[in-house]
Amino acid sequence: MPDRVLLISDLHLEEQRPDITAAFKRFLLNNQGQCSQLFILGDLFEVWIGDDAQSQLAEEIAASLSAFNEAGSAIYLMHGNRDFLLGDSYAKACGAELIPEHYVLALEKQEFLLLHGDSLCTDDTDYQEFRSMVRNPSWQEAFLAKTIEERVTYAQEARRQSQLATGAKPTEIMDVNNAAVQALFAENQQQIVIHGHTHRPAIHSVALNSSAAKELAGQRIVLGDWDKYIWYAEIHGSEVELHSTPLTS
Repeated sequence: MPDRVLLISDLHLEEQRPDITAAFKRFLLNNQGQCSQLFILGDLFEVWIGDDAQSQLAEEIAASLSAFNEAGSAIYLMHGNRDFLLGDSYAKACGAELIPEHYVLALEKQEFLLLHGDSLCTDDTDYQEFRSMVRNPSWQEAFLAKTIEERVTYAQEARRQSQLATGAKPTEIMDVNNAAVQALFAENQQQIVIHGHTHRPAIHSVALNSSAAKELAGQRIVLGDWDKYIWYAEIHGSEVELHSTPLTS
């Protein structure tokens, strides 16, 4: 298997966007047997209300990912802010393993710190309160005990309120907080961080203060969302590249 690792996030798959689903299936076919690992760093789906609420889309994606895994690539799934209820049952159907935030990807020549990215958007205090609530195991247990119809209604209302709130907030609030980024690097040994969530793909150089009284440079690599383009990061050895191609190409 090639010494190649792929990372994607924020596909937001839903029935209303068959073009994204088709692009993802092409991406998997084009890379099948061509990488050792695939990391999906959150928001594979636009909404996920539980593994028991299956859909044709979910089944199609599971089948495509399972085939990708059977061709020799390990698949790792991370929760995002949309699909934080995705469970072990669905991950198993995909031939994938659920991984936590924060996850250290240790390769032969380098270590990378992987996360979805929403935890860095600390200026959005309303969202951080919501995130804390829905990531609580007690809340999740109570929510999953509701009927599927009740969960659908809740998710629809939560999405409506989120869209209203997002439209009223300055765009800067929904980006990462610089102090949170600095704290992340200070609390971890890895000097390369890869995340999604913000929909602002870029490779940022981050100034790091070292104990040796000299400044080190870290990297924060932001994956893009799949809308007009597909975005993915590719790791060869210790080198990381950020790629994009038109969604319909």
